[in-house]
Amino acid sequence: MAIIFRWLLRLTTALFVLSVATVTLVWYFASRSLPDHDGTFVVQGVSAPVEVVRDNAAVPHIFGETDADTYFALGYVHAQDRLWQMTMLRRTAQGRLSELFGQRTVSIDNLIRRLDLYGLAVSSVAAQDTATRTALDAYADGVNAWLDEINAGSRGRGAPEMWVFNHAVAPWQPADSIAILKIMALQLSGQADYEVLRARTSLMVSPERLQDILPDDPSSGIAALPEYSAMIDDVPRYTASADTLDPALSPLKSHELSGASNAWAAGLSRSAAGSTLLANDPHLGLTAPTIWYLTRLQLQSGDVIGATIPGLPVVLTGRSSDIGWGVTTAYVDDQDVHLEQVNPDNPNQYRTPDGWADFRTRESIVRIKDAPAITLKLRWTENGPVLPGDVFDLGAVTPAGHVAALSWTALSGEDTSVTAAMRMMAARTVEGAIDAAEGYLAPAQNLTLADRTDVALKTIGAIPRRDPMHRSQGRMPSYGYVAENRWQGRMPYADNPEFIAPEGGILGNTNNKTVDRPFPNHVSFKWGDTQRINRWRRLMQSRQVHTRDSFIEAQLDTVSFTARSLLPLIGADLWFTGEAAPDGTPQRRRQIALELLANWNGEMNEHLPEPLIYAAWLRALQTRLIQDDLGPLETQYTHPDPVFIERVFRDVDGASVWCDVIQSAPTETCTDIARMALDDALQWIDESFGKNLETLRWGDMHQATHDHPVLGDVPVLQWFVNIRQSTSGGDNTLMRGRTAGEGPNPFRNVHAAGYRGVYDFADPDSSVFVTATGQSGHFLSRYYDNLGELWRRGEYIPMSLDPDLARAAALGVMMLQPQESE
Repeated sequence: MAIIFRWLLRLTTALFVLSVATVTLVWYFASRSLPDHDGTFVVQGVSAPVEVVRDNAAVPHIFGETDADTYFALGYVHAQDRLWQMTMLRRTAQGRLSELFGQRTVSIDNLIRRLDLYGLAVSSVAAQDTATRTALDAYADGVNAWLDEINAGSRGRGAPEMWVFNHAVAPWQPADSIAILKIMALQLSGQADYEVLRARTSLMVSPERLQDILPDDPSSGIAALPEYSAMIDDVPRYTASADTLDPALSPLKSHELSGASNAWAAGLSRSAAGSTLLANDPHLGLTAPTIWYLTRLQLQSGDVIGATIPGLPVVLTGRSSDIGWGVTTAYVDDQDVHLEQVNPDNPNQYRTPDGWADFRTRESIVRIKDAPAITLKLRWTENGPVLPGDVFDLGAVTPAGHVAALSWTALSGEDTSVTAAMRMMAARTVEGAIDAAEGYLAPAQNLTLADRTDVALKTIGAIPRRDPMHRSQGRMPSYGYVAENRWQGRMPYADNPEFIAPEGGILGNTNNKTVDRPFPNHVSFKWGDTQRINRWRRLMQSRQVHTRDSFIEAQLDTVSFTARSLLPLIGADLWFTGEAAPDGTPQRRRQIALELLANWNGEMNEHLPEPLIYAAWLRALQTRLIQDDLGPLETQYTHPDPVFIERVFRDVDGASVWCDVIQSAPTETCTDIARMALDDALQWIDESFGKNLETLRWGDMHQATHDHPVLGDVPVLQWFVNIRQSTSGGDNTLMRGRTAGEGPNPFRNVHAAGYRGVYDFADPDSSVFVTATGQSGHFLSRYYDNLGELWRRGEYIPMSLDPDLARAAALGVMMLQPQESE
């Protein structure tokens, strides 16, 4: 027995030592890629020494003698802190994810190759102006200089992920930066997805009920459109979804998560300090690290500071000493799905208004890890690339003998969006910035501006010109061979919505409808917000003048206008009704829930139970209303639509018919459905959290899920790379935390403001900003999540252009010295 014990002890000790050695070795190799914040690096590509001061939040302040030197250093620090993120964005744009991830991402590469985003980016390089070409070249040289340093200095392959997914990193090219902007356009464009959903729904319900479940903005008129089945022949009533895209790695998002943001500005008459104010918080999917990277650039046209996207040498939202700019998704209807008839006698041809024409074709080889490569035959029509049926569920609305092609403003080989963004950074007035943005193409944005005296809002990006006789008005797929359904170029930039120096002194956008124009000058039928705008309007008009702090207060507001307006409707016949019921019974739990909601002010506070009860009730209510009418298509409606629910409970145009269950003999009322939905919600809460409603916390379910896109699901590693935070807010609050809408926890926060900034031009250096995680993409760095807790608590860091302030508490100063010529 003693011998066995000794051998067990030896074995345990050996295993322990081996484990410690393994962890130490892994840590050593992973930590080698942590960049130095101090030191001097001799590089080839700068004309004079460049100073990079990282302040106490690890934000780099770059001081170069020329713009090219500054952009070189920006590429260098982007690569230092976010190399893995940059290479992943580039691989996505190139359609080369499967080389690393195998079969998991073949469908993504298939889509991206067919869109040819990278090929269009390569073609677009020549369309940039000279200054932008110089900046793109210098930026690429900076990235490549850090790649050289990785190879020469044994810096752990540049990122810990490179040890797991070992691959050669190609030199950075100017086209790579343009391609990343096109990937952002894909992520922010959800109109094609919405078209298909509308078409699929129209096959299940009447035109009147279609206007209920997919309503227009309430403030606009309702257009009478033909049913999809009347326009398109031989489409089955229902076809199961065929989506095969990996949700963690796909840049293509559901229209529910395609983009959102807030931005507002106050002019001189509405500012307490006598100068302008601007606030911006763009919303994107939450990841670790966040997509945003804070920086300050010294440029000949004037210093700028704000948020960049690694891979792009542009401050996309930020300020200079004279002007601030912010962006919100404009929801321009910039995509159309065209159904192209294939020649039954020649599959290489499709039908056009002038007869049969040959598809433009090209072969593309997709290399797949641990599997044979596949060859794709890419096809284009005059309307755009032909897409596979599993994208947007196109196969469900495409009749036999047809294929689906996509028209989209981002599919241009002469895309000058980066040039326009560069020119905007150099502008000094709102009028100058608006003029500079004329060449901007996609993704369409509402550009909110504030200079020292004026504020403005301009929709930038291409808006398609459609024929007034377009059969579906671009709201559903249409036949591509019908001339009236085809695009007729681009609307004039001057026609894009524009508001300069409004009389009321305040303007803003929460993705709401900006103009009320009839088709074809409508901009969009599908807007991103009908709710937050009401709360924003109340907060802006409740004060005669505003300050930086009042703008911060609005940015962090968590009161749900939707909850305040819908609860009195859906609970109208339930409040304080019913007989006394013993504890533990469904009746008593319903009474407790209603009492809690009756005394609630609509604040989606993470510490309260009411937001969870309300959110679960609304979710169950929409399911009850639509599941009998839509059948399995109901699962595509992942988020309750407040306008739909309000139409039903106010019986707008007979919409209360949704309350009656078609398959049942009795006639259910909306009160019956509301009561049953509340019971459903409480039952789900019981099974998930227990029976004590008063101890529930919204924040336990509404956790911000900053997950690593690649390693986030890997056991053990996920505890190091994922960042989870209890958060307030919800789907329809100004501090928006969009819920997932599906899965075991449908209320997890997956889409929110990864960046917040408030700019005060009465005292520009008192401006503030913050991101959702941190500056570093290296999970062993203390700057991986150093800003995350500030973001969660609604706090900010200084956004100053004062170089002395940056140097006062600097983490380090890095010098890039030019290499002496031999």
